[in-house]
Amino acid sequence: MTTLFMHCRPGFEGEVCAEISEHAARLGVAGYAKGKPHSASAEFVCLDEGGAERLMRERRFDRLIFPRQWARGDYLDLPETDRISVLLAHLAQLPVCGSLWLEVLDSNDGKELSTFCRKFEGPLRKALEKAGRLIDDPTAPRLLLTFISGRRVFVGVAEADNSALWPMGIPRLKFPREAPSRSTLKLEEAWHQFIPREQWEQRLNDDMTGVDLGASPGGWTYQLVKRGMLVTAIDNGPMAESLMDTGLVQHLMADGFTWKPRQTVDWMVCDIVEKPARTASLIETWLGEGLCREAVVNLKLPMKQRYAEVHKLLERLEAAFKARKIKVSIACKQLYHDREEVTCHLRRLDLKPR
Repeated sequence: MTTLFMHCRPGFEGEVCAEISEHAARLGVAGYAKGKPHSASAEFVCLDEGGAERLMRERRFDRLIFPRQWARGDYLDLPETDRISVLLAHLAQLPVCGSLWLEVLDSNDGKELSTFCRKFEGPLRKALEKAGRLIDDPTAPRLLLTFISGRRVFVGVAEADNSALWPMGIPRLKFPREAPSRSTLKLEEAWHQFIPREQWEQRLNDDMTGVDLGASPGGWTYQLVKRGMLVTAIDNGPMAESLMDTGLVQHLMADGFTWKPRQTVDWMVCDIVEKPARTASLIETWLGEGLCREAVVNLKLPMKQRYAEVHKLLERLEAAFKARKIKVSIACKQLYHDREEVTCHLRRLDLKPR
C-alpha cells in the first residue's frame, strides 16, 4: 500500500497536493503528489513501503484542510464479471476490516457510478462476511473502495477514528424548508464537523447567546435560533420575517467589522464576503478580546495559492493568540457545502462557560 488516495472538491486538487506534500516533507516521507484538474481526487505516491501508513499515523485527518476523505492502498483492475472473487483475492493481503464504504468521486462520472455501487454493495458485503474479511468491530480498520469506473477501483483502508465522518466526506443534510437560504447548511455541517455530537447539549443550547455578523437574510441565524439561542443579527440588509417572529432575534443595522457586543457572547458566526486577511483580523479581535467563547467563520479564498494563503492566515492567528498569552483551539476545513472558501472553528479554552 504505497499510495495515499484523497477525495476533494473538484478544482481543489492542487491545494490537496500542496497540503499533503508539505506534511510528507515535514515527516520525511519520500514521494510525490499528483491530481488531475477537476477530477475531485488527488494522491500521494510514496517511494518507500509504509510511507502512506506513516503519513496517516502521524497526522490527524480532521486537521487536514482540503482533503474530504483519505485511504492508503492500491488500484485494482476488475473484470466485467466475477468482480467479487478478484476483490477477495486482493483483500487477502490487507487487514480484516470492521466496516465497508463504497465511494465514488464527486464528479459526473462518479454520480453515474453511484447506482452501480448501491447494487454491488449488498452481494459484496455478504461475500466479505462469509470470507471473514469483514467483522463487527468498530476498532478495526475501515475498508474504503473508491470506484473510478466499473472496471477500476482504489482499494484502500483507513482507521475509523482517523478518516471522514461520512462516505466521500459528504454529509447527507436535508435543507430545512423554513430556512431563509441554503447557506444554513454550511453552519449545520460545521456543527457536525467541529463539535462532537455528545457535546451538543453542552455547547449548543438554549441558555446561550450568539452573534451573526453579516446575517441577512438569516441562513446562519436560523441554525442558532434552532438551538434556542438569543441572537443578535448584524447586517444592513433585511432579515427573514420568520426569524424575527421567533422573538429570539435582535436585528441591528450596523457594520459587522466594527460592531462589538457589550459583554462576552457564547457564539460568533460570520459568512461575510470579504478578503480573507480582513476576516482573519476580525477573528483575532473577537477571540483575542474575549468577545466570544466560540466562533465559526468562513474565509473566502483567492483564485491562486489558496492553500498557501490559508496556511499563512492560520499561522498568523496562532502567533497572535500566543502573543496575547491566551489559549485558543483552531480548526479549519473546506466543508462539502463550502465553495471558494474554508470554514474555521475557534474556541477560547481559557474562558469558562457561563
